[in-house]
Amino acid sequence: MEAMRRTVLGILAGLLLVTATSCTVTTKDPDYVTPAALPPLEQLKQAPVSQPTALAATGDVLAFVTEDRNIVCALTSAKGDNLNLPYETNSFADPANTKLATVPIAHCELAHYPKPDSKDIKDDCAGTGLGYLGGAALVRPDKAVYGECRSGVTQMEAEFGPKGTKNGPISQLPVLEDGQNIERNGLRCSAYNGGVACGNVSAGVAFFVSRSTYQLVEPPEPTQSPGTQAPTPATTAPKSA
Repeated sequence: MEAMRRTVLGILAGLLLVTATSCTVTTKDPDYVTPAALPPLEQLKQAPVSQPTALAATGDVLAFVTEDRNIVCALTSAKGDNLNLPYETNSFADPANTKLATVPIAHCELAHYPKPDSKDIKDDCAGTGLGYLGGAALVRPDKAVYGECRSGVTQMEAEFGPKGTKNGPISQLPVLEDGQNIERNGLRCSAYNGGVACGNVSAGVAFFVSRSTYQLVEPPEPTQSPGTQAPTPATTAPKSA
């Protein structure tokens, strides 16, 4: 009986030893600081581009929505101010636009979004100075803008905003998961840091949008070479009497 008791105690001791040695205790480092997210252009430069199979292009358009259904974007084309968007009514294919040059663009709309800063308002909305709203971002090969002249809500806001229907063309689009990146026609988009960055890496132009903030990145103004004179501004001679 004593021998059996010793055997049982030995087995229990062995089990306790295995449990103790295989258990890992993780403690939070009070001094650890989460690394800051990369600026939009750096994120686009460093992000590995791997086209998710679900994000197959339809014609000339590659469109996606974010996991939280707050942002929809399209890598597509424009003719002048006519954007080829699968989620907004547009006149891109109108025969009257055939003479306009076709350029690649990246466009995003948001359901919840910040207001545009006064310095970023680039349109006086037909001279009214009214109706320039946030919730849309656009990057062309040489510039990035946030906001647009419109009345009412964006399609993204109509579907997934506070009074959204959750039903429409955007609800059918594939998801670009956080950390995924895509590229088309020289433009890239990356879902990261709770939002989306899109831009033209080679030209140094990009934007980042999220529900609480946005950033615009444009190349610096060309600097004047040493020893060169700035051109003299044209002057108008006074009219003779």
